[in-house]
Amino acid sequence: MKRIAIENLIDWNNNKRRKPLIVWGARQVGKTYLIKDIFAETYYKENYIYIDCKIEDEISAFCATTANAAKIIEYISLRKGKQINENTLLIFDEVQECPNIISALKYFCQDFREIPVIATGSMVRIKIQRESNKRGYGSSDKFLFPVGKINQITIYPMTFDEFLMNGHLAIYDVVKKAYANKTPLDAGIHELAMEQVYKYLLVGGMPEAVDVYLDGENVFESREVLKVLYDNYLSDMELYQVSQEALLRSRSLFTNIFKELNKESKNFSPGLIKENSKTRDYATAIQWLTMAHIVNQSFQLKEHVTMPLMPDNESNFRLFLGDIGMFSYQSGINAASFVSSERENTLSGIFFENFVANELIAKGHKLFYWRGKASAELEFIVESDNKLYPIDVKKGRGTLNSLGKFANHNKFEFAIKVSKNNYGYNLEQKLLTVPFYFLPFLAKDLAEGSFTI
Repeated sequence: MKRIAIENLIDWNNNKRRKPLIVWGARQVGKTYLIKDIFAETYYKENYIYIDCKIEDEISAFCATTANAAKIIEYISLRKGKQINENTLLIFDEVQECPNIISALKYFCQDFREIPVIATGSMVRIKIQRESNKRGYGSSDKFLFPVGKINQITIYPMTFDEFLMNGHLAIYDVVKKAYANKTPLDAGIHELAMEQVYKYLLVGGMPEAVDVYLDGENVFESREVLKVLYDNYLSDMELYQVSQEALLRSRSLFTNIFKELNKESKNFSPGLIKENSKTRDYATAIQWLTMAHIVNQSFQLKEHVTMPLMPDNESNFRLFLGDIGMFSYQSGINAASFVSSERENTLSGIFFENFVANELIAKGHKLFYWRGKASAELEFIVESDNKLYPIDVKKGRGTLNSLGKFANHNKFEFAIKVSKNNYGYNLEQKLLTVPFYFLPFLAKDLAEGSFTI
């Protein structure tokens, strides 16, 4: 399948000042497929060495004993029977099984910068943190993260534009062209594009679920894949938790994301998970889930927003699941609801808000929302090129009732309403209406500071 992140790998590869690359990302989001099956096979073909640290015990054991890049290169070269030089791509996968490789990247950068090196794996940051805590602060063998000696990218579940690119290229091309020209789609094509949005809300962006769906457009089979992936996420938590209490809290937090959002305030409320509990009780679980890229955290902004965007306080926040398909699965809603004629009445607005949150995160935005007095609220606030863009998410039609209250305290370029409506701009109201299928392109332009009406 095509992944947009391949462009980041190509840019890294072509950079004369590249450093060893760490690819972050949650479990099963397609990191290995992207790096090995697409990038390595295309740009290094017969000249790459792939090491799976989970199953290649001898190499992992050797790398665990030294951070000396010269020794590691020599050992792998002899073991694989292949010379390693500037034309050889070296891939370390599942590095959470051998965190010392991350330390060694510093010396790859210092002494063998000409050799392209990529390290990746799931739960890497969490395993590193555990190793550091286990060894103890001030210990002579404390884990050393190679700050300033690496490049980094994060892989997320497939975004909606990737979903279209792989399953309905004709619709993707039309949508992309219409966005570039800032013109609304014809009514019939608009409906076709919205059909795909609803299916994406159900299937999500986990590559295996998308692949199964695209193979026969069977949403129920993709739902079965999501069930397995969801259960695997819960099982994985046991491998990387420091205590049974931390494990239980992480699982409880993960399984209650829909419940937390499906209430009037949407702010995280620990008492909803366990009576009389406090937010601080879940601090470790929140950190764990966000570091693992399983959950995305959005912070509340104070009434008068200042730049750069900073949380009002860290006690007011919302949590979104990193994949909208898993979110839909967790909700327990019947799969038929996403394809029925009654879906607009059946689906609550939080499905669309989780969708928008994930698209923004994947394009490089941090998540913030705004709450004023008397229940005034805007779901997202984006900063781009030193300008503010309030974003409201409407599952159907509707007005931005909170925009006037936001304007009383803040200057902004224009407001953005993301909804099922077609594209349009109201100059008098300073309101841009963007259909859901335009969002990935808009989010990218805002992240790059290149959006124009």
